[in-house]
Amino acid sequence: MREWYEEVWAELPARLDVPDFAARRAFLLRRVAPGDRVLDLGCGDGPFVPALVERGAKVTGADVAERALERARINSPGARYVRVEAHGPFPFADASFDVVWAGEVLEHVADTERWLNEVRRVLRPGGRLLVTTPSV
Repeated sequence: MREWYEEVWAELPARLDVPDFAARRAFLLRRVAPGDRVLDLGCGDGPFVPALVERGAKVTGADVAERALERARINSPGARYVRVEAHGPFPFADASFDVVWAGEVLEHVADTERWLNEVRRVLRPGGRLLVTTPSV
């Protein structure tokens, strides 16, 4: 499966149009405070990272494709980037994050129960999972 994700990112254009970007960014930023530890899970090439960094968050971008992360490191510096397995286990300690952001990701997850268990594990008690999915 990892090879498939790598192939997808190899074929995508260098600049991507993010659907509903402004609305999704506003949704995210209303729920992130300066100093929050944020996991951008399924970050792709990192389009939301600059806004999070500017907000004062400590951002970790994670994706299943190293090619996506290579783009993110160039396009959206200011964060730590980590490749993860699609359904975990995620390489983060328990309660590592105040916020997990999964924008347009959940619909790509085959084993949502396992994925959500990993998200719950890496979120601190009282942490927030922020999710958006396509509207079409």
